[in-house]
Amino acid sequence: MKIIALQEGNYIANSQKEFELLTDKTTDSGLKMAIQPFLVITDNDVILLDFGLGFVNNGIPLIYEVLRKNSIEPEQITKILVSHLHKDHIEGIGFFENDKLIQNFPNAKIYIQEREIDFALQQLQNPSYVPEILNELKNLPNVELLNEESGQITDEIFFEVSAGHTKFHQVFWIKADDEIVFYGADDLPQKVYLKIPVAYKTDFDGKRAMESRKKWEQEAKEQNWKVLLYHDMKTPVLEF
Repeated sequence: MKIIALQEGNYIANSQKEFELLTDKTTDSGLKMAIQPFLVITDNDVILLDFGLGFVNNGIPLIYEVLRKNSIEPEQITKILVSHLHKDHIEGIGFFENDKLIQNFPNAKIYIQEREIDFALQQLQNPSYVPEILNELKNLPNVELLNEESGQITDEIFFEVSAGHTKFHQVFWIKADDEIVFYGADDLPQKVYLKIPVAYKTDFDGKRAMESRKKWEQEAKEQNWKVLLYHDMKTPVLEF
């Protein structure tokens, strides 16, 4: 397998979940984090893990620019695995033109928990969500709605509802070439989350997320996982 961290940059997010690129001149206070979807390439698939932010540079989606810097064309992506529907993980799905969602990856199969969509649609006052995108998801022809607590998408791709950061947040394993890649998304977004056992109040179920991290760390050590950290500014891939 080949793993590529698609680093969109380091950002600061304010209380309204507005993201600003972090620079030496940044003076605003807020939560600092990387935004980096991941690409995992196997013999059978080119897999994108979450969409990133929906920023556009000179009319070109930022996710396109990052992919092309890594010699990947958007059309090469075959599957997209979505952990949850907060804006910094889903906005890169596309953009609106005349009230119509234009997808950035119309030919890729997109895997989303249907219950996560329903949950998100009940949170429309929460600035973490983009209602216009949520309202479109179930109607997209290339979206595959998952409903099980855990399961298998292909012989290589496995998922499980971890239900920590959001009510139906899901995590993924990709197993190929005697390797195991794990993506914990916002239930395990940074390396520091393993060092300090904390039940975060900003999570839907912080205690459950904390307990999951303990379990995953033990399994990662036993099975030599490569752990993908979506928000870590220094360590995108943690190897055990």
